[in-house]
Order: sequence, then C-alpha cells, then structure tokens
Amino acid sequence: METSETPKIRWGILGPGNIAKAFTQGIAHSQTGELVAIGTRNPGKPGLADVFPGARILEGYDALLADNTVDAVYIATPHPTHAQWAIKALEAGKHVLVEKPVGLTAFEAGAMVHAARKAGKFLGEAYMYRVHPQTLRLVELVASGAIGDVRLIKSSFGFAMPAVLPEHRLYSSDLAGGGIMDVGGYPVSMARLIAGAAVGKPFLDPDSVVGSAHLGQTGVDEWASAILHFDNGIVAEVSCSVSVAQDNVLRIFGSQGRIEVDDFWFASGKQGGVGNIRILRPDGSAETVSVEEKGWLYAFEADAAGYAIREGRQEFAWPGMSWADSLGNLRVMDKWRSAAGLEFSIEKPSMRTTTLSGRKLKPRGNRIPTKALPGLARPISNLALGFEDFRTFSSASILLDAFFEYGGNLFDTAFHYAQGIPETLFGQWQRNRGVREEIVIIGKGAHTPFCTPDAIGKQLSVSLDRLQTDHVDVYFMHRDNPTVPVGEFVDAMDAEFRAGRIRGPFGGSNWTRERMEEAIAYAHKNGKQAPGVLSNNFSLAEMLVPLWEGCVASSDDAWKEWLTSRQMPNFGWSSQGRGFFTDRAGRDKRDNQELVRSWYSEGNFMRRDRAVELAHRLGKHPIHVALAYVLAQPFPSFPLIGPRTLEELDDSLEALAIPLSPEDLDWLARGAVALEHKAG
Repeated sequence: METSETPKIRWGILGPGNIAKAFTQGIAHSQTGELVAIGTRNPGKPGLADVFPGARILEGYDALLADNTVDAVYIATPHPTHAQWAIKALEAGKHVLVEKPVGLTAFEAGAMVHAARKAGKFLGEAYMYRVHPQTLRLVELVASGAIGDVRLIKSSFGFAMPAVLPEHRLYSSDLAGGGIMDVGGYPVSMARLIAGAAVGKPFLDPDSVVGSAHLGQTGVDEWASAILHFDNGIVAEVSCSVSVAQDNVLRIFGSQGRIEVDDFWFASGKQGGVGNIRILRPDGSAETVSVEEKGWLYAFEADAAGYAIREGRQEFAWPGMSWADSLGNLRVMDKWRSAAGLEFSIEKPSMRTTTLSGRKLKPRGNRIPTKALPGLARPISNLALGFEDFRTFSSASILLDAFFEYGGNLFDTAFHYAQGIPETLFGQWQRNRGVREEIVIIGKGAHTPFCTPDAIGKQLSVSLDRLQTDHVDVYFMHRDNPTVPVGEFVDAMDAEFRAGRIRGPFGGSNWTRERMEEAIAYAHKNGKQAPGVLSNNFSLAEMLVPLWEGCVASSDDAWKEWLTSRQMPNFGWSSQGRGFFTDRAGRDKRDNQELVRSWYSEGNFMRRDRAVELAHRLGKHPIHVALAYVLAQPFPSFPLIGPRTLEELDDSLEALAIPLSPEDLDWLARGAVALEHKAG
C-alpha cells in the first residue's frame, strides 16, 4: 500500500527534448516518483532549470549513470542511441524506461532484454497509452464480446509536418526518422493487443506482414501502410505518416458492430479528462463508453514503472508492454521496413563502427577457450559461430561482436547460404571491425547441384569478394558428388591451397568415410595436400534420416572409432540435435515433423533421458549436456552453433562449463557406466 513514508523512485532523464519534458510532468503528477537529475550534453542551454525544476543538471550522459542518487533512468535520446544508453544504464545498475521504440530492431531490443536479465533490473518500453485505464476498458469490451467476433482492425497515426526539413529528426536517416519508427509502433501495438484480447491472450503476433512505404528525398518513410494477418482470422490495416495528416481513429470491426476511438494513444488526455469509446451497432444504434481520469497520461506510465520496480518486477504488468510484447512489436516493424526496402543510413557499416553499447570491439575475456587445429598457426575457438539467419549488418553485428568479445574467433560461412547475404554481412563486419588477422573463417562451396571440380574455384572467387578477404582459413566442399572421381576434387582444392586462397586445412562436408579415405590416399600418392578436416553431422542424438538430401551423419560407434583413430577434426553441424534436447522436445510433442523424421527413436530418447538426468545433477539443461558431449570427444571436435540472440549464445556457452570424462561419454551414448561420481 502506498504511504507517505514509501520512498520515491528517484528518476534521472537522459536527453532534455520534448518527450523528456512530457515525462517530467508525468513524474511530477505521479504517486511513485520524483525527478532528481538530467543528463545533457549542453548543460548551459538556457531554460533547463525552468523546464526541469528541482533537477540537477549534469554534463554528459555518463555523469548521470554514475550518480548514486539516481534509481531509474528514462532514455529520451534519439532512436539510434536507445540501445546504447539503455545497456550502459543497466550495466550501471539502474532501472530503465526507454522511449519508444525501445530499439531500432527486434535484435537490438533482444540485446537490451539480455542486459536487463543479467543486471536484474527493470526495463520497459514507454508506450504510455498501454498503461492508461482507457486501454484496459477497451480490451475488456473486446474480450466480453461487445461487438461479437473481431474480424478487422483499422488503425492509423499520421500527421503532416509543415515541410520536409532534412535536418529534422523526423526526416533524418541518420536519426532513424520517418513514420514507422516514430509513430508506426502505436497502431501495430494496438492491433496486436486487440487481436490477443479477442482470444483471451495478452497480445497476438501476426503470422504474416505485408507492408509498403513512400521513401522521400531523405530516404525515410514519409507515409506507410501494412496489412497484418493473425492466425485467428483477424486482419489489421495499419498506417502511419509524418507528411500526411490522417484521421487517427481506431476502428475495430466485429460480427455484431464496431468500436471507434479517436486518438487512442492520448487516452483521456495528456492532463486527464474524458475519453470516449464508441460502440456502433448494425441497426444504427450507438453507445458511448466514457472513461474519465483525472490522472495525467505520463503519470500513469511513471507509476506503472515505479510499481514494477518497487515490487521487484523487471517488466511492465499487462496491459503495459512486456518484453515479449515489445520484441513482437518490433518484429512486425522489422518486416514492415524490410518489405518497404527501408534501411537507415545509421544502420549501415560505415556508421556502425562500435558495438551496440558504444564500445570499440576487442576480446573481453576467454569465456570461449581455444585449441590447436593441425594446419593452422592460430589456435581456434572450441565453437564455430554460424549466422545464416541474419539479413542486415546492424542485426548480424550484434551477435558477431558478442561472440568475438567472449573470445570466439571461428566463423562458419558458405557460398550457398541465403544467396550470399551472410557472407556479405560477415565481410562488412570483419572489414569494419578490423579483425581479419585475429579470426578464422570457414568457407564452403560446391553445393549440389553445382558440386563439380570447376565450381570450387569459381565459387571461392565470389565468396572471397563477399568476405572482403583474399583467403579463407578452412575450406569444405559443401557436398560430395560420387559420380566425379575423387582425385578431381582433391586436385581442385589443392590448387586453391597452393594459390594461397585456402590457407589452412580443407576437406569435405557430408562425405562418407570411404570417400575421405580415397581422397587422402589419392593425395598422398600424387603429392597433393591431403584433405584434413571433415564437417558432418555429429550429435549425442543419432540422425536417423538425413535432414537434407546428400547429408551424412557421423554419430554412431563406427564413425566415432574412425574419427578417433584418424584424429580427424570434425566441425559438427546440428550438434544439439536441432532442438531435440530442448525442453520443448518430447515423446508426446510430434508437431515438428523434422524432429520426428530425423531424431525420434527409442535409442535417441534413452540418450535424451540420460542427458536430462545428468543436467539435473549439474544444475544445467539437457541441451547443455548434448553440446558438452560433442566438445568432449577424443578426436578434435568443433561444434557449429547458430544462435539468433545473445540469450541463445549465452545459453550455448553453458556447455563449456561441463567437463565430461570418457566414462560420462560412454554412459550418455550407451548407458554403459553409472555416474555416481556426478551426484550432488
């Protein structure tokens, strides 16, 4: 219960712009907070003391983060710096409320959530309308069936600036201007909220997003629209603009009428008042549900954050934006921007020269250990990072930076992946960060149907151009073509090795033992460089049916004996069974046909049960044990991992803390030895 003795949340604000002024008024009329400091790069600007009464004016943002009298920080800086200063504030031990959008992309927001989890602090996205009582009343009406089944949602937030002003933040590509980032998140968040309310959920993410936009002379979207389709049949039309005045009415169409709300994001008014929710029936009758609130709009936001902080919660309570809600909202906006071809100049490599938190990239510890690989002078990390899911530099660099900072230097690329986009992004990253001499690049080529000797050199030329380097360090043929004499492939790879375009060992991905033996024998007989590495599937779970045509698994006893006797380094793909060892995979969950077809067997389920048992003893998860199994093999084993978020990366690295003995490996694979020494 709120009492006069309850300590106030002491707020600091980064950036003294217009939205900061609005939030300041909210704090002043809140029950939980007080403003104590402002961080600004121009502390001598006239009028600051009048606009932010009682607050100490600090020079620079770092000064505010270092201030021990500040409990929570409101980030009111331009869009591109939200992630940087939120992460720094969280690392400084502050609770954080970030003006919308919380980040430029869902990848940035994910990194911010990751930082909040590690810091144990509150992180919220400041969509003020979501915590206002009018929004809750609207949701209650939809959920109660006031207009029957919801079928269509139309929502807009658009206004017209007096003129196109290239230096104004709304038209600046360097400041991520335009409608989608500035106001597009409002109709998107409302549509997702209403679609969820219709089926009793906090929110619902669309299963498809089709978007378009007019990109003006400065490169930002001056007006834009999108269609969102939800799996419950609801369709939402959303639009936004900075150069077109729109009616800004929320319309929810149902089977028994419709709801209309004017300017829903202002609720009952910035300084309190009455908000009206109109219900219109098919027979022409109408009803108005009025929501009167004396509280100030931004005061509800300050208090929602304040109550969460006091109660030890790290997220807003519903209907505020939870972390999952914010991430889902930005995923829609990412797809909208992608469909419109909108990438801001601030997201391109030339302007992304530091990590997301603003640091110069360098290793910061050795969380990922290294070991030697025959044929390479430089030790390589125990794990190789794959990143084929990324399509923009700004998103890929977040993960690449983190892996490198942890001590990882081994990166998995391939000519075949996503029409070359991942190779291109990686080339931009390594050139931008200046780390080519510190990293090891795996290249792959000659994938089916271009698995021919002449494709090796041709594709490698393209890959090197994309990667912005003159060589790869390790090379694999991505597939084998048994109709071609193996010597022709060895000759082609040997030629690239002697030309210096492959600087280390080469070999085959998805090659059989027999084919590798034949290739090695040919090389020795003919004075060629012998294949010295393999990249086949290797996992605690044995792949029953190839995931893709031409794939080879090497997890059974015969393969393990061969790999060990040869001491053949294997760069194992799908080393964690593509989700078989996650908590979501089980005997009764057969909705994933890939898992069922390739991994479901009694033998694999017994191995999974042992991984579960050992994980429980160690305080880990089965997927950690599965990866540790691959790492601990008696032959050089380098698992390829493909996390999409920092959380997934950190989770994978938990496996590095699990030492497994030969007896452990035998028990996990065959149940041959008891693990009494692991108990406790």
